[in-house]
Amino acid sequence: RKGFQVQPENLQAERNSRSKSTGQAKARGEDIEPLRLEVNKLGEELDQAKAELDVLQAEIRDIALAIPNIPDDSVPVGKDENDNVEVKRWGTPREFDFEVRDHVTLGEMHAGLDFAAAVKLTGSRFVVMKGQIAHLHRALAQFMLDLHTGQHR
Repeated sequence: RKGFQVQPENLQAERNSRSKSTGQAKARGEDIEPLRLEVNKLGEELDQAKAELDVLQAEIRDIALAIPNIPDDSVPVGKDENDNVEVKRWGTPREFDFEVRDHVTLGEMHAGLDFAAAVKLTGSRFVVMKGQIAHLHRALAQFMLDLHTGQHR
């Protein structure tokens, strides 16, 4: 990778040097056509080197993104959320005089969360938000950004 990074820099430096020489030769009234052709050739080589570097950097990025985060040794191994361990609880759960519904039920009742569409789009563990729920989600995110960028600099 280092060689791919250095090559465009070297070509750019060489092209700059040749361009400067071309300007000096032109000021002296010399024929600059051979120098101009050389500068153009260096420009083409530079473009090719940059393209190769871009491809390599994209491959490196893709490989790095495929490497999962390594959990801390204290994190228990489990197959799914049922194997999670409660580490700390704050306060006591409230008691209600009505049936408490989870976000999935409420979202489906109000046609704001579409899990079936999400499965078709991305697979499991995702949701498509629609209507007022999508607006609420966006408003809460914007509120958080405004709060933290405005008051907690």
